[in-house]
Amino acid sequence: MRVLSRYLNLLVEKYLPSAFLFALILTVLTLIMGMTLGGQSLPEMAEHWYGGFWGFLEFGMQMVVVLVTGYALAKAPLVNRFLTRLAGIPKTQLAALVLTMCVSAALGIVSWGLGFVGGTLVAIEVAKRVKVADFRLLVAASYTAVIATQPVSIALTAPLLVNTPGHSLEAEIGLIPVTETLYSPTMISAAVFGFIGVLVAFIFMAPKSEDVVAFSGISEPEQAPDPSQSPGEKPVSERINNSRIINYIIVVLGLIGIGTYFVAEGFNLELNIINFIFLIVGIALHGSPAKYAKCITDGIPAASGIVLQFPFYAGIIGMMGGAGLIALIGGWFASISTEATFPLFAYVSAMIINVFVPSAGGQWQIQGPVMLEAISAMNVSPATLVNAVSVGDMTTNLLQPFFVLAALGLSGLGLKDIWGYCMTAMVVLMVICSAIFLLVPVLGW
Repeated sequence: MRVLSRYLNLLVEKYLPSAFLFALILTVLTLIMGMTLGGQSLPEMAEHWYGGFWGFLEFGMQMVVVLVTGYALAKAPLVNRFLTRLAGIPKTQLAALVLTMCVSAALGIVSWGLGFVGGTLVAIEVAKRVKVADFRLLVAASYTAVIATQPVSIALTAPLLVNTPGHSLEAEIGLIPVTETLYSPTMISAAVFGFIGVLVAFIFMAPKSEDVVAFSGISEPEQAPDPSQSPGEKPVSERINNSRIINYIIVVLGLIGIGTYFVAEGFNLELNIINFIFLIVGIALHGSPAKYAKCITDGIPAASGIVLQFPFYAGIIGMMGGAGLIALIGGWFASISTEATFPLFAYVSAMIINVFVPSAGGQWQIQGPVMLEAISAMNVSPATLVNAVSVGDMTTNLLQPFFVLAALGLSGLGLKDIWGYCMTAMVVLMVICSAIFLLVPVLGW
């Protein structure tokens, strides 16, 4: 496995373009597919592309906010000390790998956004202190651990969507409780065996000591003098900027808002409340508006990949949906499926579609109706379809760089630095999850 990952790393170093070029190549490939398989003209495909291009503005902003507020939270003195102590526990590459993956997985189960940002920050802190651990390996392992445990994440999109009153397919399938999706034997098995599988894979992929690439530092913004620490009398403007009174009025207001949300919504950790919690806790821990604002400014450069690339993926989704390619791919797999093979084929089709449509919610909205029509004559439950689409979408997130952009931005690594490791782990995850979905009809899951 070490040989395979090393070969893939060498391969991607030589041939893999940047993450942005990956998005542009997918755009061109989708254009060709839409014109050949979807029967669309070039002007029609351009219209679909532009029509979808700005569809990720809200989601893109959410991801930028989760990244920069997560960065600022990790840089708060109290949290930074905690991360430092946690990162000081392991002394070997194996211990560093296990700690990083377990912490990242735990954070990812609470929320994938928290897992991607928090897990990467843990990987960075561990790599700073364990010089015998490969930095690239730890960042890739952190991201993979979050992906592998997504089947039981309380923030997984499709299972939550089909359990929400008023969802688009409620007339066809009603409400599906999370006991049949997130906490079903299928999803629990996928998460447990998937995590164990990728953990073992990363242990075997770990480079030998002579091949380790240790943490060498991340380019940090130049530190300007802290006005609050300057000697002498401070101007009124500086005292206002560093006012703890204003700071904690905002914190109290935010805490009331958070409490009100949980009373009304229950423990529903979607992106907006995660971002709001990060924001308010970060403001509280930094102690003054000026310090927090500076830390946010320092974290902004890490979000540049998200700002640039998310619109292109939204455009790809626009072309995939407008040309009917998602329905076409889903229909192909449905047409060759039987009751025994449907869960597996639904899983495989979701993996393929996710490469072009890296949005679980968007993918379900388009692929779901097609696959539901296919199972109308089969003894297959809609919950099985939701599970297969969710896990398939999760699996090829190790191939598709859409969600790894946050980790790359925070770590300063490029896609080619970690892609070989992620690809090898994806193969392991595919084997495990394919076996599980083959057994679903046999075991009655």
